[in-house]
Amino acid sequence: MPKILILSDSHGWTSEVSEIKARYENEVDAMIHCGDSELDVDSKELTGFKAVQGNMDMDFRLPEEIDFKVGELHFFVTHGHLFQIKSTLMPASYRAEELGANIICFGHSHVAGAEKVKDQLFINPGSIRQPRSAHPGSYAILTAEEQLKNIDIRFYTKDEQEISSLAYQTSLT
Repeated sequence: MPKILILSDSHGWTSEVSEIKARYENEVDAMIHCGDSELDVDSKELTGFKAVQGNMDMDFRLPEEIDFKVGELHFFVTHGHLFQIKSTLMPASYRAEELGANIICFGHSHVAGAEKVKDQLFINPGSIRQPRSAHPGSYAILTAEEQLKNIDIRFYTKDEQEISSLAYQTSLT
């Protein structure tokens, strides 16, 4: 059962990113940072993360987008500012379709949430440092059963308190 940590918009926080990383790095199959870490690609905090460049990141060695697979999960990761995610999910959806990705992870808006549209699952883990909603700062954990029958996304504060109102379950079969 794949388990993925998804983080975004930590905006320079180091100890908090390190704490979250230490909490999960030995129990997840991948760790994603959706940009605006404001850290160098080779920083110890980002080591082990599949990370992309956000609009506030100055290390241009970070890619603008990545795609990779964990079992049957095919991820497309971008910060979102280059795909107009504050107004529409369509450009990110089209890019994910080009890549064959079924899970799109992004940040930028600082608003946590998950939504399935047709055969694609969109996940914004929110911002652990600067949330822009009624919810506290957050990150997400995705777990999926084989054959993608049950996918569960849970959102947590940096102190590991679940934000139960954001929990999302779906299927990609």
